[in-house]
Amino acid sequence: MTIVILLALSMAAALITTTAAAAAMTTTAAAAASFSIELIHRDSPKSPFYNQSATLLDRSRAAIYRSAHEARRIAARVQRKSGIESFDAVSRMVPDSFEYLMELRVGTPPFSILAIADTGSDLIWANCVPCTKCYKQTAPYFDPRKSSSYRTLPCNSNLCKALPHRPCADVSSCEYHYGYQDGSKIDGVLATEDLTFYSSAGSPLVFSNIAFGCNYQSSGSFSSRTAGLAGLGVGTVSLVSQIVPSLDKSYFSYCLVPKSDTQSSSKVIFGSAGVVAGSKVTTPMTVEHTHFVLRLEEIIVDGAGSVPVPPSAAGLTTGNIIIDSGTTINYLPARVLSSLVQEVSRVVSLPKAADWRGIMPLCFKVTGEPDWQKLPFITFKFAGEASVRLSPTSMFMEEAYQVVCLAVADSGSGPPIFGNVAQQNLHVGYDLDIPAVSFASVDCTKF
Repeated sequence: MTIVILLALSMAAALITTTAAAAAMTTTAAAAASFSIELIHRDSPKSPFYNQSATLLDRSRAAIYRSAHEARRIAARVQRKSGIESFDAVSRMVPDSFEYLMELRVGTPPFSILAIADTGSDLIWANCVPCTKCYKQTAPYFDPRKSSSYRTLPCNSNLCKALPHRPCADVSSCEYHYGYQDGSKIDGVLATEDLTFYSSAGSPLVFSNIAFGCNYQSSGSFSSRTAGLAGLGVGTVSLVSQIVPSLDKSYFSYCLVPKSDTQSSSKVIFGSAGVVAGSKVTTPMTVEHTHFVLRLEEIIVDGAGSVPVPPSAAGLTTGNIIIDSGTTINYLPARVLSSLVQEVSRVVSLPKAADWRGIMPLCFKVTGEPDWQKLPFITFKFAGEASVRLSPTSMFMEEAYQVVCLAVADSGSGPPIFGNVAQQNLHVGYDLDIPAVSFASVDCTKF
């Protein structure tokens, strides 16, 4: 989502406009096997950030730049052990570094909110009425007074205790104070609300008593085209943690369409209908710092050799690489990256070029499709004999005119990351019971 996990509702039906209609049409969460969510990439025509005049190269370069911000955010989160002040919950997200948006339908009757999908934080929040010191947004603020399901949480509630906050009396409201890496801030009250989705059968599906933050102040670099944030990490108050236990299976999966395709939609499926089927590989998974962590054993370059990967990595104790849908390119330790660059260089005869921003260390001059065919397939071999073979379009990105770079950068002092460009056209499933991650090659435009 940031993955992540990741999202924006895949809905075929119209909004429920009255409480009576909701009561007549909805099913309870426990009665539904699964539901799907459409991922709205920020460059999609469905996104308010869509720029019709931007070329594929413009979008690619912007995504690489945002990826560097996202990697730094993850590194800061992993490295931060106990540095949070007792009254603050601090996210290292830069508000404009996101890749995906999701539409939330909050309250009774449901109110539509276009939110940033952040795989590195937990809280679900929106600007609320009255919000005299909130950043200006084009969409209306959420008005909790118009929702019959809105309930403010007391400070001594378990959901409130999941967030760091100021000491308070047991009967007082649960307040939160979040800071972001670029100095942006939000202040609000934690409540519970109903979230409405659509089941795989097409009927509305309501999840009740979901922790939801109502901002009374917000400031900084948040865009006026967004109205909130959906935390998709694995903390107690994240969207994933709160809805998955209510379904028939503690499982979710996603399928990311190639970034060159702005007409097709990516999708996330929660529940048993999202189980990865067919020819798949599965690797053990752990959770650290609200991120999903895998163990990468080696990287194999077709026509060259393999690059071993150390079993440990900066800031991680149970694995050596984070899988993240909110980061575009991959990040590897310097020694592993250096060896990978050597192996790829051995089999690619194209003239070398340079990434003018110095993010990616290996680039080539590519003048057409025949040159793309000279780039190798690269396999990431994870624990459990889970080999994921990636095509050149999943391992190389256009950085400048006729310049294509290996989509891998130095992780520096931060943890390695398996990013979303490598996950294009893969059905990626997360089994939270085992726990494990499965991969299967598919055409995500037809998923």
